[in-house]
Amino acid sequence: MNVLDLIRPNIKNLKPYSSARDEFQGFKENMVFLDANENPFENGVNRYPDPLQRRVKTLLSELKGLSQDHILLGNGSDEVLDLIFRAFCEPNKDNIITLPPTYGMYGVLANINAVAIKEVPLTKDFQPQVDKILTMADVNSKLLFLCSPNNPSGNSFSPESIERLIKNFQGIVVIDEAYIDFTLQPSWINRLNEYPNLIVTQTLSKAYGMAGIRLGICYASKIIISVLNTIKPPYNVNELTQQRAIEQLENRTLTEQQIKSILNERDRLIDELHKISFVTKVYPTDANFVLVKVDDATMRYHQLVERGIVVRNRSTQPGCENCLRFTVGIANENKALIAALHELS
Repeated sequence: MNVLDLIRPNIKNLKPYSSARDEFQGFKENMVFLDANENPFENGVNRYPDPLQRRVKTLLSELKGLSQDHILLGNGSDEVLDLIFRAFCEPNKDNIITLPPTYGMYGVLANINAVAIKEVPLTKDFQPQVDKILTMADVNSKLLFLCSPNNPSGNSFSPESIERLIKNFQGIVVIDEAYIDFTLQPSWINRLNEYPNLIVTQTLSKAYGMAGIRLGICYASKIIISVLNTIKPPYNVNELTQQRAIEQLENRTLTEQQIKSILNERDRLIDELHKISFVTKVYPTDANFVLVKVDDATMRYHQLVERGIVVRNRSTQPGCENCLRFTVGIANENKALIAALHELS
């Protein structure tokens, strides 16, 4: 497969905007910057941020074992996904394939970009129907979205199914690994060199506790990253976000401790959920949340809200009838949830 053949012609011919900080990168002490029409009074954020986020990428490169030219950063994963749409999908012509139940922004971004959506529901065990997906794909199917571990079901897709899809889908396969840090499954970034049509997205919002700074990460071939850099806004990741990301990535011990705590609390929460009389099923999970089938999800949702606990009612999603999604909190939050559920039993 030649990935260049999948890129929209106008994107291939696009000349990117060249910012002042793109043109000059040799930062040294005591340099006088009079090139970008910035406010000259130093306050920590009066200068434009590094448009390529080099310090953040250096840390990610060391952590993931990939060179920086395989990495793109965005203002949240949603911006990364939107860039992928704009690079590969021709409006009012191309389509994407999604596997509901899944992350809702794939569909929203498709609608924003005037791209048709083909849905192939997951099996009852929340696994991809590989043959059906490949049969439904046509020459205009440019993107296939695989969320693994999946939201809202929490499970990981089988590696065999994912590999078959990457090898046989004639477009770009986007694996959303927002929850990869909570599973023992290896990341697909380790296979990027094998598959030129593979894109892997991750985030600092979950395991790293940085949802508020909005930093999404894209790992892909050098060609794909180069194209996405061409169309991204010049200063899409602000200075404060870059600073906080650097602080968190340099404190790997804290992140590992928090992940361990979440996993321990997840196990305890699952044990307690099996004791609740109106819980009919607790689904396997590789994420920082648990999907649970109950007798009446809407009623139980409102009962929990009345007790000051907000969960997510996923009943409208395919295969998730009467299902609630519980995010794993800190110990006291989980105790409060468990106590409320026992009270309602």
